[in-house]
Amino acid sequence: MDAFRVIEIKQSVYADNNAEADRLRGEMKNSKTFLLNLMSSPGSGKTTFLKRTIGELKNDLKIAVLEADIDSDVDARAVAEAGAEAVQLHTGGMCHLTAGMTRQGTETLDSENIDLVVIENIGNLICPAEFDTGAAANVMILSVPEGDDKPLKYPNMFSVCDVLLINKIDVQPYFDFNVDLCTERVRKLNPDIRIFTLSGKTGEGFSPWIQWLKNAVREWQVSDRIQENALMKTRH
Repeated sequence: MDAFRVIEIKQSVYADNNAEADRLRGEMKNSKTFLLNLMSSPGSGKTTFLKRTIGELKNDLKIAVLEADIDSDVDARAVAEAGAEAVQLHTGGMCHLTAGMTRQGTETLDSENIDLVVIENIGNLICPAEFDTGAAANVMILSVPEGDDKPLKYPNMFSVCDVLLINKIDVQPYFDFNVDLCTERVRKLNPDIRIFTLSGKTGEGFSPWIQWLKNAVREWQVSDRIQENALMKTRH
């Protein structure tokens, strides 16, 4: 008889999270609330981008934001000032959100009949891609200063997203960032991904993104079918 056993803890963790994510996605569907998971590395301009998005949509949609951070409430205050209800989620050192954490955040929201809830996930390109949050769509921001080689270094993140936002396009002349090459690399990993180039600071290229998001929210609210979350592609 063997002196030890190997238990696949990792598989169990993912399975439990995926089941919880499916339940949450169904509940969000029933309440006609579109849950969007926004991911990026630190310094990508995520909060500035989110503030502009809220400003563009707040007259058309009722918006809330779940701000995930290891500590502090700086970002939550910023998005609240932009016109959205904000809940700060402190992860206690964890580098990602799970479906259970997301549920805790949604249950804390004061408002009813919310059209759009945005999860501003922890800033890194590895852990958040591994966990299904229960979102209807996964969106990633890649900023020009980060470089066009990021799809080669973090393929899983680019593979699980429905939308890629190439941000800070206003500073492209000052950086060695090839949009066409980046797009080619991303589409090899994820042929169906939608890609928008824009600037959260200046508003350049924002209209197509805003229109896509409006359409996605409305389709979610009227469709009887629960959309498949992109993170399901990598379920363990």
